[in-house]
Amino acid sequence: MFEELKERFTIELVLVIPDLDEEMRVEADVLGFSMRGVLSMKCENEKWRPVAYIFKSLNKTMKFTIKRCQQSLGVYRYGGIS
Repeated sequence: MFEELKERFTIELVLVIPDLDEEMRVEADVLGFSMRGVLSMKCENEKWRPVAYIFKSLNKTMKFTIKRCQQSLGVYRYGGIS
């Protein structure tokens, strides 16, 4: 398994070189303990390929702040505040 993954990461292109004239999108996700983001670019074959990726573990303060934001968004989303 390791050798197969090693070969894929070293032979096939994982990240593409960004072309600022092409369409881009950002995807972000926050879990209870980490956050990640992916910048992707639409290539000639109409497929989205990653340009950059970030993953960060959250410290205690960041976890608390994100939890409070999620709780606030839940109130807005489900109609608790008009």
